[in-house]
Amino acid sequence: MNVRTSSASVAYTAPFAAFLVFLALDRALGLPPSVMYPIRVVVTTAVLVLVSRRVIRLRPTAPVTSIACGLAVFLIWIGPDLLWPAYRSHWLFVNSITGTLRFDAPTALKSDLFFLFFRVAGSAVLVPIIEELFWRAWLMRWLIRPDFENVALGAFRLSAFCLTAVLFASEHGPYWDVGLAAGIAYNWWMVRTRSLADCILAHAITNGALAAYVLTQDKWQYWL
Repeated sequence: MNVRTSSASVAYTAPFAAFLVFLALDRALGLPPSVMYPIRVVVTTAVLVLVSRRVIRLRPTAPVTSIACGLAVFLIWIGPDLLWPAYRSHWLFVNSITGTLRFDAPTALKSDLFFLFFRVAGSAVLVPIIEELFWRAWLMRWLIRPDFENVALGAFRLSAFCLTAVLFASEHGPYWDVGLAAGIAYNWWMVRTRSLADCILAHAITNGALAAYVLTQDKWQYWL
């Protein structure tokens, strides 16, 4: 990998890496989410603007169908738990590898408007951008060829498509199954539209709808 390709990779991966570093710090420092999450959002946003601005695309080519795609993924995400309330407690989803489920948050956190602002903004705006940059715009192309800039957005190779979806699922812990379905859907949408902006929009709609569901239905397990 030459210097130019390495530099391009940084633009696509640095914000996601920064987000993960602060996720690890959350656990290491043991500070409350009301402190750490806003810091994580602010620092990651700064990295995104300073390092990745030139590769971000925010003008979708198919906004209506991208919104529909995002809503479909949202329904897939909450569907199993609505249809089978005990579904998520199976050992396939709660174990030493995927982690455990928490179904509630401290009352103080639920009423902390400062935290809620950053939690919604992080979920519905920041995360869709940094994850689509990393998973669909970088990794899925990099797995086809390390000089990924010579690979068109949405280029399809089955091995790259499947591995990206599986790795995307792995970051979602006990929700790995719906994470896998979401990864397949977003991968397919990238192949279908060849548009980073459309994938960001679809992902943002999913996360925004999930944020609304968490806050209006008190379903904090999707955020904890």
